Amino acid sequence: MRMPSGLMTSSTLGKNRRYVDTKGRNRYTVIMSYAYLFKYIIIGDTGVGKSCLLLQFTDKRFQPVHDLTIGVEFGARMITIDGKQIKLQIWDTAGQESFRSITRSYYRGAAGALLVYDITRRDTFNHLTTWLEDARQHSNSNMVIMLIGNKSDLEARRDVKKEEGEAFAREHGLIFMETSAKTAANVEEAFINTAKEIYEKIQEGVFDINNEANGIKLGPQHSPTNPTLQSSGGGQQSGGGCC
Repeated sequence: MRMPSGLMTSSTLGKNRRYVDTKGRNRYTVIMSYAYLFKYIIIGDTGVGKSCLLLQFTDKRFQPVHDLTIGVEFGARMITIDGKQIKLQIWDTAGQESFRSITRSYYRGAAGALLVYDITRRDTFNHLTTWLEDARQHSNSNMVIMLIGNKSDLEARRDVKKEEGEAFAREHGLIFMETSAKTAANVEEAFINTAKEIYEKIQEGVFDINNEANGIKLGPQHSPTNPTLQSSGGGQQSGGGCC
């Protein structure tokens, strides 16, 4: 991001970015705003690639060796839907049974869930019903659930047909997609399509956006697509786009 003329350094303060001129005076703040914040939870058996999906989506990289998630891990990223900036706050949960009680506490307050299985391991597909029952029991009834068959790059080792995933999704009213955290195939689409479904429900009045227990939070009341540079004197000047 190109800084306004005369500004030397910057530091990030929460959602704002502060610029300091050559005399050490605060001159401008870029408002890093968003229209909505959506909370996600990623669930599924151990080793299906939940953490790798999150890393690919937030950092655009693949880490072949990843430590088992202990409890929960967190990631976030901004996306744009219908010209509006939306912040995704994503909680990656442990798949082990011993952490299931911790995972359950994160269902509450989630607007979207990514239910993940490994297409090369039929046992992870067979366990989907248990995960889904758990999710629906402990979440709000309007939570959007995306079923993900991960590791689509391992076609030679496939143990679950794509048609089986599609059939499970149809039966249970889920969105479905196969992904590869390694090649990034459909990873963006999985996270973004879930957000689009949530956004559509907001437009239809299904979600009460004033109730943060639904996993949706209204963002700062600034233009979500055109952040402005505000001077310390209260006026506004045009500047570079948000980084």
